[in-house]
Amino acid sequence: MGIEVVVGDKATKVADPDVKITKTVCKGCHGGCGALLHVKDNKLIKVEGNPDAPLNHGSLCPIGYSVTDLVHHPDRLNYPMRRKGPRGSGQWQRISWDEALGEMAEKLNKIRAEHGAHTIVMGTGTGRHHAPWVSRFGHAMGTPNWMEPGFAQCFFPRLNTLNITYGGILCNDVTSKSGPKCVLYWGHNPVVSGPDGETRFSVRDQLTHHPKTIVVDPRESELAKKADIWLPIRPGTDDAMGLAFINVIITEKLYNAEFVAKWTYGFDALAAHVKDNTPEWAERITTVPAEKIRAAARMFATLTPGMLEWGCAIEHTPNTIQTCRALAILPALTGNVDEPGSWIFGMEAIGHFPDLLDTMPPEVHKKRLGYDQFKLLAGEEAFYPGAHIPSVLKAMRTGDPYPIHAFLVFGNNTLATYANTHTIREAMMNVPFITHTDLFLTPTAQNFADIVLPAASWPELNEISAYPYFAENVLMPQTRALLLEERKSDEEIFVALARAMGLEHCTESVEDVLDGMLAKGGRNMTFRELSERGYVDMNIEYRKYEKKGFKTPTGKIELYSTRLEKMGYPPLPVYVEPPESPISTPKVAEEFPLVLTTGARVPFYFCSEGRQITRLRKGSKDPQADIHPATAEKYGIKDGDWIWIESRRGKIRQKAKLVDGMQIDTVAIQFGWWFPEEGGVDMGIYKSGANLLTNNEPPFDPQMGTYQLRALLCRIAKVEDEAPAKAAE
Repeated sequence: MGIEVVVGDKATKVADPDVKITKTVCKGCHGGCGALLHVKDNKLIKVEGNPDAPLNHGSLCPIGYSVTDLVHHPDRLNYPMRRKGPRGSGQWQRISWDEALGEMAEKLNKIRAEHGAHTIVMGTGTGRHHAPWVSRFGHAMGTPNWMEPGFAQCFFPRLNTLNITYGGILCNDVTSKSGPKCVLYWGHNPVVSGPDGETRFSVRDQLTHHPKTIVVDPRESELAKKADIWLPIRPGTDDAMGLAFINVIITEKLYNAEFVAKWTYGFDALAAHVKDNTPEWAERITTVPAEKIRAAARMFATLTPGMLEWGCAIEHTPNTIQTCRALAILPALTGNVDEPGSWIFGMEAIGHFPDLLDTMPPEVHKKRLGYDQFKLLAGEEAFYPGAHIPSVLKAMRTGDPYPIHAFLVFGNNTLATYANTHTIREAMMNVPFITHTDLFLTPTAQNFADIVLPAASWPELNEISAYPYFAENVLMPQTRALLLEERKSDEEIFVALARAMGLEHCTESVEDVLDGMLAKGGRNMTFRELSERGYVDMNIEYRKYEKKGFKTPTGKIELYSTRLEKMGYPPLPVYVEPPESPISTPKVAEEFPLVLTTGARVPFYFCSEGRQITRLRKGSKDPQADIHPATAEKYGIKDGDWIWIESRRGKIRQKAKLVDGMQIDTVAIQFGWWFPEEGGVDMGIYKSGANLLTNNEPPFDPQMGTYQLRALLCRIAKVEDEAPAKAAE
């Protein structure tokens, strides 16, 4: 596990003796930034970055700095409530925690007894402190069905790909003192999004080493503007681009021959497989000139050490695993594996979370929706198995293969963040019992919940954070600085509900679980001691494979995947055109001639959160759709006009932003939008949300069950007859 270097335990000078300063980690997004919370009289009066923290060195983004507004926001949920009118009426009655937990326990135990625990579905938002606890409680209750909106569309396709290719999880060596000579940013804009402990600040630290940079993105992002090579790819064709990179590296003999010969499996088969995947072939698919593709592949291959910074854009089409496979092979071919300034295996500071997966018998696992069909998502081969969302929604709507009797939602505004919003509404209206635990009363809670529970925000709870996710090179505590009203952390709610239900597992205290995680990981400390120290930074050991090999069936990096072959999937990466595109559905393209890409990030929000925070809203008042000036002129649209964006599934409006640097005939929209200031039960959820346009229908990724969130077809028009949604002042 490596040698610990304990830092961050310097005494903090406090001018006011009544002010308590708590060291913690900001979880305004996926996190990683050390923060100092100043509390006086149980009021959060100030937040600042922790200068000792290894991943942000005292910096915070707007989301982190606005946490005082989040904690004390007048619209925060502060006590449990029961719906007293029909669904969607917005009528609520305050109840006690004992009443709320008692009613939930009674209903859930009755469902378990009469229909089976598998008919209860657990839902969560993306990658927050409580996410692993959602599945943990579900497993304790006996249901294998838990889901998260990005599970098959964000991060886990990459994790599964790394696991089957390398036998473990790799991350970028963001804290290397020497830094990379080349960084390939693929479908990723980390200076804005800051995911999984690779914070936007550590990304900027990489750039201080002045590496050459390559950006693959249909839009000229912040990074693309400064890149040495920008590849403005047609959305959804990343797999073709990746295969062309492999072709160039192999045919021009730019690969690390010694490393490939000793540590990889299947090179000859891969070389033969990509023989025809030339840059000229890829140009016809991606629209990027062949010579630019060739130049980028040469740059990445010849400037080592190098990093591949890949993002969730490559996980938004139904060929995600094969796309990830093509890209994952690039560091292996070039020897950028477990070297300083490259892709590295993590130090696993605490190891596996106690998810209680092993408490369920095999026959229960087989009831997981998607188990037989999507083996990397829901089956025995999954890195971390979860339910297939479209299959769950089908079960909710039709009862096939069995009805869903309860849906417990924790920290997720389902209407905003699940694909194809109208089908989400139809499905949830058909579930007899729904609970919602969150910071605010969202449109999802207003429309569907029977019971609402008030969740604690990140300054109000205790948890362990290890970064990067699943690699765990830095261990940080989330430490409770205050707790207001009747709020409880999600973790505490799970423990209380497990006890109320009389479950065998998940009843120990949160702190006992955290202490157990530290002990299992070989850390000689309790959670309280970790909180006092501030963080633990692991000494990185490089070239670990020289001692341990790779945890794959062949003991090597599998360019040719024996595990995929055994499962009946292609063992070598292949290109597949997105199911809805100008190429695959030309008839649809006649009516919807533009290509839609979704998910653009802004530095003021995390997914669907933050729209009610005034300071954040001032930074981004309205949803934005980026279009090329030539496309705008064609449709009579000017910069700042509100425009309709319409797909075969729905119609929304966002504000046009004319951008020279992007693919012509492409529309790039932001997601997660709703308008809390409008009030009512819907709060503008159906006006501008990207997921009114996205698709959760088949075909799905054969391995992962992923559906199409971008590279879809759309049309646009100027809004002429309706005023835009009112923005916060």
